[in-house]
Amino acid sequence: MTCRRILSLWFPRLGAERIMRAERGGSAGPLAVAEEVSNTQVISALNAAASAEGLHPGQPLRDAHAMYAALMVRPRNRAAEAVFLAALRRWAGKFSPWVAEAGEDGLVLDITGCAHLFGSEAALMETAGQDCADMGLSVRMGLADTLGAAWALARYAGEDAAPERSGDAIDQEARATRARAQKRSPRQGAGRRHWTRGGAAPQLQAPPQMGRIAEPGQAYGALGPLPVAALRLDAATVAQLNRLGLRRIGDLLEQPRAGLARRFGRGLVLRLDQAMGSAPEPVSPARSPDRFAVRLTLPEPIGLMEDLLAGIDRMLPRLCARLEERGKGARVLRLEAHRCDQEMEAVTVGLARATRDPARIRPLLEMKLEQIDAGFGIDMLRLEVLQAEAMHDRTPAGHIQAGAAARARQEEQEEAAALEDLIGRLGARLGLEAITRYHPAESHIPEKSFTVQAAAWSEPWAGEWPRPPRPRPLLIWPPELVHAPERPQVPEHFRWRGRDWELAGAEGPERIAPEWWLEDPGWRSGVRDYWVVVTACGARLWLFFAHGGALSPGWFCHGSFA
Repeated sequence: MTCRRILSLWFPRLGAERIMRAERGGSAGPLAVAEEVSNTQVISALNAAASAEGLHPGQPLRDAHAMYAALMVRPRNRAAEAVFLAALRRWAGKFSPWVAEAGEDGLVLDITGCAHLFGSEAALMETAGQDCADMGLSVRMGLADTLGAAWALARYAGEDAAPERSGDAIDQEARATRARAQKRSPRQGAGRRHWTRGGAAPQLQAPPQMGRIAEPGQAYGALGPLPVAALRLDAATVAQLNRLGLRRIGDLLEQPRAGLARRFGRGLVLRLDQAMGSAPEPVSPARSPDRFAVRLTLPEPIGLMEDLLAGIDRMLPRLCARLEERGKGARVLRLEAHRCDQEMEAVTVGLARATRDPARIRPLLEMKLEQIDAGFGIDMLRLEVLQAEAMHDRTPAGHIQAGAAARARQEEQEEAAALEDLIGRLGARLGLEAITRYHPAESHIPEKSFTVQAAAWSEPWAGEWPRPPRPRPLLIWPPELVHAPERPQVPEHFRWRGRDWELAGAEGPERIAPEWWLEDPGWRSGVRDYWVVVTACGARLWLFFAHGGALSPGWFCHGSFA
């Protein structure tokens, strides 16, 4: 039976070295990446130059600045680090198809049966280390039979199992003092200038080989000398074990399991079993996302609209067939036109509903073709789905009225498809965000009795629109001041929008009170009495008298009837 072999890759400086790669040499000095923890800026990652100054991750940023004033600091971007780690996961696929992420700064690979492709396990690790060095990344590796053992070797191999606080003040409280004392002794300091004042720069030794290999079946001997923190335990459990004198993993392996479980819980025993291989811990790689794209390479450059449409007609059926195989529909597509002069023109199309019907996608792409500049000719077309959504097939009814139900459902689908195509065509011109629809809402406040939703990302209202207790105007706008006497009676004459209006008739009042449980700045005028006012010129306005709350009373116009 083949023994499993697990390789763990740990990138201790991932956050800092990602920024150094992004800035392309702009961060040559000591660099720290900081994040906010409990209202305190704490260092999360350092580059090699910052570690040489005695700084360490987890240190408060103010203490780091006190130790090294010229420290460059960048804020931590967890999303960017996750994207960078995902890119490293794809790179690690050259060594094994079974790759998974281990935390925020590590990878784990199941290389069972893969090492012989590189010569040996040591050669595989050497190749991985050389690749990381070429990418400017620091890496530590561990190889063992189990995931837990490989994780422990990558992070703790070569470290002594010491108590949490050894009493050495230099070790515990002043790492920078100790680091500088090693680089500059008192005898050397008398006749040599400091390197920051013109002296010779310190020569940093190259780090030793960080790869650690536990031979098959030798996990016990490899993990025995390591500290108990290598078992992926929480800090409180590690501190409690250290106080009891259990500092090495070997000390735990000699203890009865029942006593450990009663004292520290089953989590400690589970971690021990996982590291030793008694409990399973599989490597579960992340599923690669579905990508839908097709391309068409042309023997001769093209530039006519008809030729572009002919190319789209060839690509669309292939793309829709792939979508149908995965049960997906396209929501956003991008058409790329690669020109002979190495330039690329691209247009993006959004659909109101996910679809995989070429007849519904083609007209939208045709509307966008006029935005493509063919230049000296286009020699390749590429069509890619930027956003896909799941689509579920429907099973027709299986009784006597199945035919009628199927026909009715088909008519509804055709009407919905026509509306969605209209929204898609308008969205191609105006933008999908500019097309909205209204849904009713439960509120007696006029401006809150409906919600505005994007038409492309919402369904039409299925039921009937709720009828209000009184007629509501066709147009509603924010209340506008009406110049009239401040009394509840409907004025015979009033001035609004720079015009004088004469009353012909009025219907009301309808009293609406504000929502007392909400603080709405628009309703600080207090209780309102609404009137449907007909003017002498035939206009029907919606006026209200505000009795005054936090504001002065008065008349306002809130809308207009058809």
